[in-house]
Amino acid sequence: MKKEIIISGFGGQGVMSIGKNLVEAGMAEGFHVTWAPSYGPEMRGGTANCSVVISDRPIGSPVFTYSTELIAMNAPSIDKFGPLVRSGGLVLVNSSVVTAEFVRPGIKTIYVPCEGIAYEIGNPKVANMVMLGAYIAASGALKQETIEEMIAQMFTGKKAKLIPLNLEALHRGMACADPELDPIPQSA
Repeated sequence: MKKEIIISGFGGQGVMSIGKNLVEAGMAEGFHVTWAPSYGPEMRGGTANCSVVISDRPIGSPVFTYSTELIAMNAPSIDKFGPLVRSGGLVLVNSSVVTAEFVRPGIKTIYVPCEGIAYEIGNPKVANMVMLGAYIAASGALKQETIEEMIAQMFTGKKAKLIPLNLEALHRGMACADPELDPIPQSA
């Protein structure tokens, strides 16, 4: 298994966080991983993307031109990286921000209303967790349990109260990619 993923959006959408979470979960599951961030000149509101490789074999280079998957949090991400997804690939689109359809033969596209779900559950900052959940369910690259454990480890002390919110966002995103999944976290 080798996943070459581009995660792209505006600064402040949690693009880098999605990438870091995938890499940390990949390491926890014993995969070889790389993470290469790229920022525009602005921090919040500018462009940001990262390249993530998750593989069961050693990785020769963190750099690739054509991805197996794209997580697009905004329309410019689709325009820039959509044509570079390999045939048979997967594209996840933040449909709360991207209104145009992305259609390419041989590419599976899943629309996830990240911000809409985040607002529904009470915190717009968890839109990236919604997308992370959708990616986990759609790609099968990593285990749900690994991501849930990682969330529990990320939020400790006073921030521990954020665990249920982030788990709900994760599960709601997973349900967008796989309607058979229950969007309610088991701990709720």
